[in-house]
Amino acid sequence: MSSDDVVLERLLAQFEGVDDVVVAFSGGVDSSLVLAAAARALGPEHVVAVTASSPTYLDDERDAAAAVARGLGVRHVVLETREYEDRRFVENSRERCYWCKGGLLDAVARVAEAGGAVVVDGTNADDTGDHRPGMRAAAERGVLRPLLGAGIGKAEVRRLARELGLATWDAPQQACLASRIPYGVPITPDKLAAVAAAEQALHALGFRQCRARHHGDVARLEIETDQLGRALELRADIVRAVHAAGFTYVALDLDGFRTGSMNEA
Repeated sequence: MSSDDVVLERLLAQFEGVDDVVVAFSGGVDSSLVLAAAARALGPEHVVAVTASSPTYLDDERDAAAAVARGLGVRHVVLETREYEDRRFVENSRERCYWCKGGLLDAVARVAEAGGAVVVDGTNADDTGDHRPGMRAAAERGVLRPLLGAGIGKAEVRRLARELGLATWDAPQQACLASRIPYGVPITPDKLAAVAAAEQALHALGFRQCRARHHGDVARLEIETDQLGRALELRADIVRAVHAAGFTYVALDLDGFRTGSMNEA
């Protein structure tokens, strides 16, 4: 038995004693692996994937989630969430993620309650190293977190996802679009739409892992450091696309892409 087989067995063991689950499913590699593991451990007929749909997520992410669920033979439910109607979310304090995640998990729990299922998410062991209030919301609600429980971090997640043939094994890291807006700056649909348009344009230009951070009239672009040279070569195309998204100024962050950069301030 290989080391990855041992890790997979550890993951599958997290579902012992559970009959049915509803997975909070973003379509990223973490929740894709959890969904695949649940389907393997329990049978796809005992698993439901629930994906949120709102202006805080890119349409491409929802489409990718649907494809993964379909490939695993798992029922897929898309819920329209309305976090932007919650004043606590819109105010965008450092606790924003707590309110957003809590609302999402409450919606997922309503789906789970109808079938007596357990709510599951894709939190991995590496997620404990950053400011993530949403993890507290999950803990308070008793959400089952198989990757965290099995001590599986991101590198192992990607290896296992690849071994299981999941198309998302090398998918870029995802995060709610609200994370592109500095804390204390109110979140609006227009700001989210500008960020989404800028990032979709970057994706179209071949930048898979990127962020367009919203600083008023300025878009601060984070791209993987080994792609910075290419970004300069495509400067005119990038500037044109980001201006079209609604920004007046375009700044390239020389520190490159990193998760949670808004937590640095």
